[in-house]
Amino acid sequence: MKSDIEIAQETHMKPITDVAASLGLTDDDIELYGKYKAKVALPVWERIKDRPSGKLVLVTAITPTPAGEGKTTTTVGLGQALNRVGKKAVIGLREPSLGPSFGIKGGAAGGGYSQVVPMEDINLHFTGDIHAVTTAHNLLAAMLDNHLHQGNSLGIDPRQVVLRRAMDLNERALRNIVLGLGGKINGVPRESGFDISVASEVMAALCLATDLMDLKERFKRIVVAYTYDGQPVTANDLKAAGSMTLLMKDAIKPNLVQTLEGTPAFIHGGPFANIAHGANSIIATRMGMKLGDYMVTEAGFGADLGAEKFFDIVCRYGEMKPDAVVVVASVRALKNHGGVGKEQLSRPNLQAVETGFANLEKQLENIKKFGVPPVVALNEFPTDTAEETAYIVSRCQGMGVEVALSRVWAEGGAGGEELAHKVIRAAEGPSDFRFLYPLQLAVKEKIAAICQEIYGADGVTYSSEANRVIATLENLGYGLLPICIAKTQYSLSDNPDLKGRPQGFRVNVREVRLSAGAGFIVAIAGNIMTMPGLGKTPAAENIDIKENGEIVGLF
Repeated sequence: MKSDIEIAQETHMKPITDVAASLGLTDDDIELYGKYKAKVALPVWERIKDRPSGKLVLVTAITPTPAGEGKTTTTVGLGQALNRVGKKAVIGLREPSLGPSFGIKGGAAGGGYSQVVPMEDINLHFTGDIHAVTTAHNLLAAMLDNHLHQGNSLGIDPRQVVLRRAMDLNERALRNIVLGLGGKINGVPRESGFDISVASEVMAALCLATDLMDLKERFKRIVVAYTYDGQPVTANDLKAAGSMTLLMKDAIKPNLVQTLEGTPAFIHGGPFANIAHGANSIIATRMGMKLGDYMVTEAGFGADLGAEKFFDIVCRYGEMKPDAVVVVASVRALKNHGGVGKEQLSRPNLQAVETGFANLEKQLENIKKFGVPPVVALNEFPTDTAEETAYIVSRCQGMGVEVALSRVWAEGGAGGEELAHKVIRAAEGPSDFRFLYPLQLAVKEKIAAICQEIYGADGVTYSSEANRVIATLENLGYGLLPICIAKTQYSLSDNPDLKGRPQGFRVNVREVRLSAGAGFIVAIAGNIMTMPGLGKTPAAENIDIKENGEIVGLF
């Protein structure tokens, strides 16, 4: 079987002007980045904003496993399939970070015959959006340290600087650093560190902004430090928001590419879902809803992370109501949740499927809490048995949930037509979308709602530092913000070793951070890190470019 990159490189792509034309966009509406990539000009929104909105479909998944679930592949394949059955579909994905591309996870452009292209560009620098995020973030950090060096007229307490620096690579050596060494001329010494760029508040603000001026207002609200008397210091206080916004003037424009079958695809923004809110930009999603009959977008990792944040954060700020949700699963992944190791997943094991189904069951229950109809996409593998598949279908139907076998990896859109028809039925049926919690609840009540209702925890514990920060934030008037919980993606709990549907656990919130510009409070649970590290054998070791320009090893 051909590799993903081989399939992508053999594809004859349409000129991006043709893809844009299929959406009713003219040459004046797009800014070309070569023949196959473009940015859509922001004034397009003013022309289309009063059109009826198409259906919004969210693709999410069970808790991720080493067996792979194929969420991005399903998103791409479903978009292709919807077009095949007569619907004008647009898909929305996040931009891949260079961290996982050169680390363990690999790229994020789909797989097999359900990919977005040009795959190499998308997985590498693309149109430079993440670089713009990194630069805007670090400009703010530089202006903060310069203010300290130049006399500190705002009275910033160097011990209470909360802004770290950012870079778009996995680099554990920079998680914790001391800066300002080397004498008075080199600044004020203090402890700090780096986060990966996709965990930056600048990235979150980009994806939650509705236009350029809204982005500027969000930048103004970013809290970078506190004064000696405990008052917040913002980017606006440092007079940094204007310059930061200027750096983002192109990055805020949605990127338009295509799938292997020519389906239009917006790929814009890339916040992680385990440490940020995990969805592409509101601007791209809303634009896609106006340009197509169906907008199919993806939320990162499992439904307990990406879907919950999409509903409670993204849909609040974007004023959007999803019409259906696709929950991606596979027989292999459910076996893993049932206790089977990766090397044994190809062997028939109905008992493991029965045990592991508890994870899918919980994620479906979670979706229903938001009042949106779910459809299960069961990614088919050659080693699946009819008995194992029939069990999953029967259990889902017993919950009132339709299941479609998905073959989009091997067959492209043709392998997703069953899924497309079932998604259409769900999306055109009744939906009673609602948020999990009202914003008026206290911070700890909102955290408890997520941990108990979505994760299934018995309760929440807090470190003394987390308790102190929550009290401070509520006293400063930030208590009405929604919650973004940063935790492991590998378990419904905050312990990555607990598979399936854990019972009898409590979530430990060890740290709380304010993202006032993005518009949420981050509760960090368990041993989650905002700067990943490279594995023992990183993907970067196998990535190369040949003399003729051919890229190899990227996946």
